[in-house]
Amino acid sequence: MREIFTGLPWWVKWIAVPVIALVVFGGLIASVVGLVIGLLFKALVFVALVGGLIYVVRKFTASSSSRDW
Repeated sequence: MREIFTGLPWWVKWIAVPVIALVVFGGLIASVVGLVIGLLFKALVFVALVGGLIYVVRKFTASSSSRDW
């Protein structure tokens, strides 16, 4: 592979080849990034909902256990 790039100008190695790779694999890269961001968002929502549930349950049980019947 190194022999292929030795006779080429610098701009082909450092500009043209990465641009071609982005054009060819751009959709794949975008879908993977979108999937990762979507999973992170869902995990954040899950953590927030579980934290809210724990807060509500502790608040409810603390207020009901403080009453002396």
